[in-house]
Amino acid sequence: MRLKQTRISAVIPTFMEEQYIATLLSKIAEIEPPIEIVVVDSVSQDKTVEIAKHFTRKVYQIRERGIARARNYGANHASGSLLVFLDADIKLPTNFAEKLYETFKDVKVVGATCHIMPEHGTLVEKAFFKFYNILIQVTAKFKPHARGEFFTVRKREFMQVGGFDESLPCLEDHDLAHRLSRLGKFVFISDLTVYESMR
Repeated sequence: MRLKQTRISAVIPTFMEEQYIATLLSKIAEIEPPIEIVVVDSVSQDKTVEIAKHFTRKVYQIRERGIARARNYGANHASGSLLVFLDADIKLPTNFAEKLYETFKDVKVVGATCHIMPEHGTLVEKAFFKFYNILIQVTAKFKPHARGEFFTVRKREFMQVGGFDESLPCLEDHDLAHRLSRLGKFVFISDLTVYESMR
């Protein structure tokens, strides 16, 4: 199977995201070859679920809160061999899927993250994000870290390590990156940047 035929599943946990979700899902829906969209909602009281259903049939609602729980639930219902975990307020460049395909051509790569920057941040916020990105990039080879806003993994290895640790109150993304690195390479995609809101 050629890598271009490897299906990507975008897993997006949501809670009260009607302000952002359409922008993200409409961008993903434009990508060729198609990317599977999996939305896991924690019983939003706004129009998040209604909006998401315009873009995908895979919209699930779970009663227990917890971002790790929602991401794991989405992964279990995703059919792609690559899982990209996204926050609902992320802005993606048009070539992000191409960058993922290129990165995962290396069969030793089991996970990846990239530059994450504020969409409309102050100078201080931008400086902090830039420093944090550099820190994650520099430490990738010996102690991988990742931020859950944009986190891509091979589904097979994700399942093999048990996914996100739902018992952790925070830093579940860093924990997963570390555990995945025992199975292969966790890399930083240096020529890819995604943007998040500073809500």
